Amino acid sequence: MSAATKEAIEAAIKTYQEPHLGRDLIAAHAIKDIAIEGDQVRVRVVLGFPARGAQEAIAAAVKDKVMDVEGVAGVQVDVSWEIKAHSVQKSLKPIDQVKNIIAVASGKGGVGKSTTAVNLALALSAEGATVGLLDADIYGPSQPRMLGISGQPESMDGKSLEPMSGHGLQAMSIGFLIDEETPMIWRGPMVTQALEQLLNDTNWSDLDYLVIDLPPGTGDTQLTLAQKVPVSGAIIVTTPQDIALLDARKGLKMFQKVEVPVLGIVENMSTHICSNCGHEEPIFGSGGGQSMSEQYGVDLLGSLPLDMHIREETDSGKPTVVAQPESRATAIYREIARKTAAKLSLQAKDYAAKFPRIMIQNN
Repeated sequence: MSAATKEAIEAAIKTYQEPHLGRDLIAAHAIKDIAIEGDQVRVRVVLGFPARGAQEAIAAAVKDKVMDVEGVAGVQVDVSWEIKAHSVQKSLKPIDQVKNIIAVASGKGGVGKSTTAVNLALALSAEGATVGLLDADIYGPSQPRMLGISGQPESMDGKSLEPMSGHGLQAMSIGFLIDEETPMIWRGPMVTQALEQLLNDTNWSDLDYLVIDLPPGTGDTQLTLAQKVPVSGAIIVTTPQDIALLDARKGLKMFQKVEVPVLGIVENMSTHICSNCGHEEPIFGSGGGQSMSEQYGVDLLGSLPLDMHIREETDSGKPTVVAQPESRATAIYREIARKTAAKLSLQAKDYAAKFPRIMIQNN
């Protein structure tokens, strides 16, 4: 029996296409080391996205491929991840202590965008990332209620705010600074200034991802985000209903125009699950998210059911991902989180932090 070679092992690994990346681990530059000692092989895999829920499956798949190589009697596969900062709009630079900003948007209200945003943030955290959540809906902040956080943020220096904490997330919202029933009767410039302050004046701490829950539509807040906030990627939330899809397309095109990559589409309320018998029925139509993803060449990250438990848990301040970690809905949210982060990991990296800042002074 001939000895195994590194080339043969790499060729074997290439035959496994990692489902979240949509490509093999060699092409994704995730194989960091292949050590061969006699007939024993050790493979070190470092992913660019958190994958606690898929770690064992990836290791097993790589092991199976390498075991088929002639001359291999044993394989050890170590799977870990290292999250990098990725490129943003050309005119902007990343925010200190925040590697990546992911915007969650919708063309219209009522499609479950805020519920998706909070569960996406919690799912990214469950997968092994450090995550923050910024509620950018100034007129209708909902994340304080959804995260079950009460009280006001502290300010150590009188200039900046310490993020609030809920279920392992760092969070900030205008809702922390005002009474829950106080209406924000503000014009556009005040709203955009408030968004900038909430983002830049919060002492975020070493975030891998900051999820921004945007208000619906394509107005002032979205334009401010595109022009002044360094966004790595966006997610569009829609329902299968034709009216919702029509507005979702506007949101998608808006991000494309301002050169913010759309990481994918999340179809919410895809089917209704009867709480009595478990029967599923697509009451808002079916296939809308899939057809939209095919039309615009973006990924359908996942489809979520219209489930009463999701609404109840979010309203009570304990969203599904933490309330029912073993549920079907949580599994879908975590798969969406892995796909979102994997898609982002394939984009260009941001290397600005690696270079010193050069200042020219005329003394």
